[in-house]
Amino acid sequence: MKTRGVYIETYGCQMNVSDSELMLGLLAREGYALVETPTEADVLLVNTCAVRDHAEQRVLSRMGELKTFKRPGGVLGVVGCMAQRLGPRLLERVPQVDLVVGPDGYRNLPELIARASAGTRAADVEFRGWEHYEDVPAQRVDAVSAYVTVQRGCDYRCTFCIVPMTRGPERSRKLADVVDEVRRLAAGGTTEVTLLGQTVNSYTDGTADFADLLRAVGAVSGIRRVRFTSPYPTDFTDRVFASMAETPAVCEHVHLPVQSGSNAVLKRMLRRYTRERYFEVVEGLRRAVPGLGLTTDIIVGFPGETEADFRETLDLVETVGFDDAYTFKYSPREGTPAVKIRDAVPDDVAGERLERLVAVVRRIARTRNVGLVGTVHEVLVEGFAKRGGLLQTRTRANKVVLVEGPESWIGTYNRVRLTGTTGSTFTGWPVERELAVVG
Repeated sequence: MKTRGVYIETYGCQMNVSDSELMLGLLAREGYALVETPTEADVLLVNTCAVRDHAEQRVLSRMGELKTFKRPGGVLGVVGCMAQRLGPRLLERVPQVDLVVGPDGYRNLPELIARASAGTRAADVEFRGWEHYEDVPAQRVDAVSAYVTVQRGCDYRCTFCIVPMTRGPERSRKLADVVDEVRRLAAGGTTEVTLLGQTVNSYTDGTADFADLLRAVGAVSGIRRVRFTSPYPTDFTDRVFASMAETPAVCEHVHLPVQSGSNAVLKRMLRRYTRERYFEVVEGLRRAVPGLGLTTDIIVGFPGETEADFRETLDLVETVGFDDAYTFKYSPREGTPAVKIRDAVPDDVAGERLERLVAVVRRIARTRNVGLVGTVHEVLVEGFAKRGGLLQTRTRANKVVLVEGPESWIGTYNRVRLTGTTGSTFTGWPVERELAVVG
């Protein structure tokens, strides 16, 4: 039987990257092979994000381009969160789309693709609360570092967020299943894993909690680094702090979304903490993990946000001193409670606030990074950088360091001295080479 080529484009978060690897593994069992360009593909899939309108508009634009690559009998599909949100409406909106599949429907992809090839368009956006794809080995492109999904869905109902409507209710995998997957990865040469969940630190399989999970994964032979994303601030407990402090493999970096520094805005967002509680969590994390790198997500222009509210956000950013932040203007999402909140912030006001916020975040990040120049860190060599022929490496605190070295270093660990910074990334020099020069 002739091997069919599948091309996947992935938009959005790490969960979508992990899901694309899952789909590749599932389709590989049916004789499909990954191809690098749409011109080679029999099946074109776009794995989508629905968190912001801009992401959806990019996908719709891209569908218009990809439809030109469809062969006779070929299939163009939309999968992921945007597929779940719009469902069959996507088939009406883009006639060239043959199938629409949500995050819980990937198991049916081979059958849906076969039907689409025969001319039957279909959508599968049913929620399946039992689905963890335990029997599907993901096909990962990166053998050194791997994403491991430990939790799917979300039970929090933040008023701005579409995720509960696109990924369904929260459910966690059994700890033993996660550990088995990590052991298989380690046996194949993977040394770093990132545990994924919408609110990953609320993980529980009914017996074990997130603290237990960190300890168990960190104890797997061959695993040198454990990361996780994204946690929810108030789901950090003393047990989790202790597991982070006492598990050597757990990295010194936490991405801790705050969204706003104003208690009034946090209440309208239905975030389940105050700014004061967020400060307490930050203090607990830094006490447990010295040298912690801390990053965050922030939304500006949420309905009802005043200038005073925004200044509280700036004050929180200054007080915490984040290493970096992903900053966004509020994007209304159909079906979320926030669209009913009055007092919309004018787009030009939100845009001006975003510029001010970005300037503060960059200033703080640059100051922190300049202070690290000259220090020595362990880095994992991830691959070639996009430009300049250098290698891209990463510290345990999630700092990107560009170094000169041979391809054979990819996948290895080295100690480097940070020699300079652009404000966001670093240049580095291997300490071993430094010693050789001195010798």
